[in-house]
Amino acid sequence: MRIAIIGYSGSGKSTLCRFLGEKYGIPMLHFDTVHFLPIWEVRAATEKEKIVRDFLDKNENWCIDGNYSKIFFDERMEKADFIVVMLFNRINSLWRVWKRFRKYKGHSRPDMTAGCDEKLDFEFVRWVLFDGRKKESRAKYKKVICDYKEKVVVIKNQKQLDNFMKCGFEGKDGK
Repeated sequence: MRIAIIGYSGSGKSTLCRFLGEKYGIPMLHFDTVHFLPIWEVRAATEKEKIVRDFLDKNENWCIDGNYSKIFFDERMEKADFIVVMLFNRINSLWRVWKRFRKYKGHSRPDMTAGCDEKLDFEFVRWVLFDGRKKESRAKYKKVICDYKEKVVVIKNQKQLDNFMKCGFEGKDGK
């Protein structure tokens, strides 16, 4: 089983990836660990591509969370058996980010590179509320939903997420 999880920041992509990876016993890749080196330094593009290429080549089954559309995005969408698109609204996403910050303040969360202590600054709040929701991002999600409708699950709120975590992919091609 191959699962791609994409969507807005703060919608719970990494948490869902952990849940599904453990539930189905499949390897997980959190794109935040690929993108960042310790102390929030951004990894070189060629290194990121190598990490992801090695992961995709090595694993027949996987769960990958994160957008990062410059790193084999089309290939990930094409190869995925299921695509979860998480589209929580701005306020709910910010609330979830704030709760995550409170939980992990001063530490790295499990799905982040060690040495990247959880932070909540103006730049990230702006990303969650505005910059990460620009027309291009919305168009990318709409295109994925349209192009891969037979294997897409859209989650827009906590109730839908809770239901999905209970029921999984039942109803999606009988899997």
